[in-house]
Amino acid sequence: MKRISICFILFLGVVEVSAQKDSIYIEAKLSSDKKTLNVNQELVYYNNSEKDLNTVKLLNWVSAYNKRGTSLVYRKLEDRNTDLHFAKKNELGKLLSLHIKSADQEIPVSNISDESFFLPLKEILKPGEKIKLQLQYQIQLPDKKFTGYGTSDNNIALKYFFIVPDRFDPDNISKRDYHDIEESVSFNTFWTVNFDLPVNYFIESNLQQTQMNSFNGYLDSDPEFLISQNEYPSININTEDIHTEVRFGYNLRPEEKQNLEFYLPLQLKFIKERIGFVPERLFISDKFRGKEDFFGNNDITFWKFRFQLFTDAEKTDLDYFGIIAKKVLDESIITDKQDYHWFKSGLKSYLEIQYLKKFYADTKLLGTLPETKVFGVKPLKLFHASEVKLIERYGLAYQYIMSQNLDQKIDEKYTVLSNFNDMAISNFETGTLFNYSAEKMGSENFDSLVQNFIAKNTDKKANPKDFLKELAEKDKRTSYLSEFLQHKNRVNFKLRKFKKEGDSLNITIEKNTLANIPVQLQTTSKDGKTTEYWVETEENEKAKTVSIPALDTYKITLNDDYIFPESNYRDNFLYAKGFFSNTKKIKLKLIKDIPNPEFNEIYVSPKIRFNNTYDKFLIGFNFKNQSFFDQKFLYSFTPSYSTGTGKLTGSGAVAYSFLPAESIIRSLTFGVSGSYFHYDYDLAYRKGSIYSNLNFRKNPRSTVSRSIGASYNYFERDLSPQMILNKDYDKYNLWSVGYGYNDSQSIHEKSLGISTQWMEDFHKVTAEGFYRWEFAPKQKLSLRLFAGYFVKNDTRNSTFNYGISRVSDYSFSYNLLGQSATGGILSQQFILADGGFKSFLPGSVNKWITSVNLDTSVWKIFHVYADAGVYDNKNKPTKFIWDSGVKVRIIPDFLEVYLPVQSSLGFEPGFKDYGRRIRYTLILNLNSIINAARRGWY
Repeated sequence: MKRISICFILFLGVVEVSAQKDSIYIEAKLSSDKKTLNVNQELVYYNNSEKDLNTVKLLNWVSAYNKRGTSLVYRKLEDRNTDLHFAKKNELGKLLSLHIKSADQEIPVSNISDESFFLPLKEILKPGEKIKLQLQYQIQLPDKKFTGYGTSDNNIALKYFFIVPDRFDPDNISKRDYHDIEESVSFNTFWTVNFDLPVNYFIESNLQQTQMNSFNGYLDSDPEFLISQNEYPSININTEDIHTEVRFGYNLRPEEKQNLEFYLPLQLKFIKERIGFVPERLFISDKFRGKEDFFGNNDITFWKFRFQLFTDAEKTDLDYFGIIAKKVLDESIITDKQDYHWFKSGLKSYLEIQYLKKFYADTKLLGTLPETKVFGVKPLKLFHASEVKLIERYGLAYQYIMSQNLDQKIDEKYTVLSNFNDMAISNFETGTLFNYSAEKMGSENFDSLVQNFIAKNTDKKANPKDFLKELAEKDKRTSYLSEFLQHKNRVNFKLRKFKKEGDSLNITIEKNTLANIPVQLQTTSKDGKTTEYWVETEENEKAKTVSIPALDTYKITLNDDYIFPESNYRDNFLYAKGFFSNTKKIKLKLIKDIPNPEFNEIYVSPKIRFNNTYDKFLIGFNFKNQSFFDQKFLYSFTPSYSTGTGKLTGSGAVAYSFLPAESIIRSLTFGVSGSYFHYDYDLAYRKGSIYSNLNFRKNPRSTVSRSIGASYNYFERDLSPQMILNKDYDKYNLWSVGYGYNDSQSIHEKSLGISTQWMEDFHKVTAEGFYRWEFAPKQKLSLRLFAGYFVKNDTRNSTFNYGISRVSDYSFSYNLLGQSATGGILSQQFILADGGFKSFLPGSVNKWITSVNLDTSVWKIFHVYADAGVYDNKNKPTKFIWDSGVKVRIIPDFLEVYLPVQSSLGFEPGFKDYGRRIRYTLILNLNSIINAARRGWY
């Protein structure tokens, strides 16, 4: 480490190559075990701020891998990835030692585990002045599995490990932590890097290689290096105006390389024609490929079957166009990703849209999959999804997340964006807006503006807001964009009506915004011929009537193919002729589908499901309007035939949700529902409900949700003669109000619920808390606390009591297989509610109860559990109860079996009827499974 090579001396003569540009010289030696990196470094740092500096900030991002609690660890936990949290010490990354000098004077560093160093200077560094720093440090490289950077058995990927200045903070005042978001921080820097590697190792980089293991040159992005015993492929493109070498940090299949040799020249030519620049060298790492490839073109595999959407050549073309486009943009434009992620992401999507329009205009979203035959038929042809164009995916992704009110504003900080919104908002929505502007002003004009903006911001930090200003100056009809990016928008254009006068159609268009956003109007004749018009709207104008030639117009459409991110496309279609003139057609569909906004769709689906042991299988039809996308107004009606009773049963519900875009409230839903089923042999119940749910706004990256619910329920039950003798309730009303808090984060999962319920004979207050701690990979400890208290209890029997080991499902909300079962396997179903005891402890509670339920991992799917509680009944002494046993998690949280061991009853395996004491949970709720699967996305 103390050796100073001759290169160091030569370097001193070239560091001044360009004024005001930082220079970094590095000599790095990789240890034979590939775990540590010894670094000698000299840094020439310029004060590019307008202020005097008395400190210099350096970024030490390898420390992000050093311990729990860093921003990197927390972000990985948000993504449901616990690898770094549970990493072994030898897998972590950290700075082992550090010495910093300036003019032979040691500069102290208080804590080498900090991610940002603020180095005190002896003399003020004035604007434009420079300082030379000499650094010696040793890095323990992290395992590559955490972020794609670090060491592994196959190779070593280096990025963000060297200590560098933060060029986006010229004033050196703000901490900047590493979040693994591929942000550039040391742009416009001249690098010289020499490596000393173990024998038989090769190295690749995005820097120009000058000799073996040596690199230098300017970069507007951060340097990255890949060290391996294998040489990876490269492709040289030499055409009339493009001379670019594309190097890969991974192996290519022979057919993949052959396809790339054909497509890369076409792709680079297409990109250069639109942004005016293609670098001479591109390096594609395996991580970059995985992040920037085309979403949704992979083959579908199911069991032993494989269904191909696109040919291998098409997949290569689609994947690598986005990869190459983003890499070129990264090398062309310098922006702070935290604040301006949307600019390069949006341009990438814009280029993709333009590419698809040229080469894949008629390609379907599902590729050739709809042509697949099953027993001689093409079942996917029944779906509207089979007709959706590939280019419509950009608008559909936005529609999907917006319909749940989980979208975010475009200029949201990047680290706050959910993973899905990174794609749907930062990429797709912004790209759609850029394409919309290009459609209106002409793609040549838009491309020229992009080229000029890139050219004049070469080698310096660009401000994308300036681009929006220039765009508005070029075409004032794009001036709405600056404001549009700062909000979650719910812009909606509506075809109100049309009226034919002579040879003209007078069409009234409404919009719900005062912004002067243009709208594309399209007319279609009966034979499919289309004519497009652009309709200008003025500020403060919410309705406009335009006159166009009637021609042979059959259908009128606004913003077809999702070309503008509207909140509702369902009112963008009108028919000019026929029975449905001035209105929309109704369409019946069999299976849930991507919605076709042209029609009022009603889904009529056959339903067969097992309800309980009394109704047995229910056979019927479900009528609803809910597609794959949520809607504000929803209805669902399911008349069915009960095979167990031979009678008609069913349920129905109507709900409407308010989804304010920017409010403390995410959704406010009002609804009514009703049902008629059986709860015992020949005994039916009827339930009618009026309810309201309020969900508070949540950060889509956050796992925290909060809600308030209120409901009124009316029940009417058939009673058996014995129940009548016992004066059981045949009719009753229940009122309920509750608050729920849930945090489903990894490691520390918790929830809290507080509710109150009442009717004329009782009033109860209930609280329930839950905590689950993952103390080792896939090893968890769960704790549940329950408390229930009757403020008033004048009931005639135990129907409304708190349960100890069995719940009294008087509200018919637990989906019990044997609602009234007192014996047999159906009675052994366990619901974690009320006391939550697994052993069959007798009785119920009519005064108060508190209980604790605990279970913890032991080995693989086996857990042990223990429950304890105290309860009090009227006119009886307070009683303590407990139980314990083994839980087998066959399908965690959905199918679990409880084997009681010891309890207040004694040693239960010694009982003759032990088999009847075994309990199980069975949850057959598809929504629960879907919600569990999508954690980490939003």
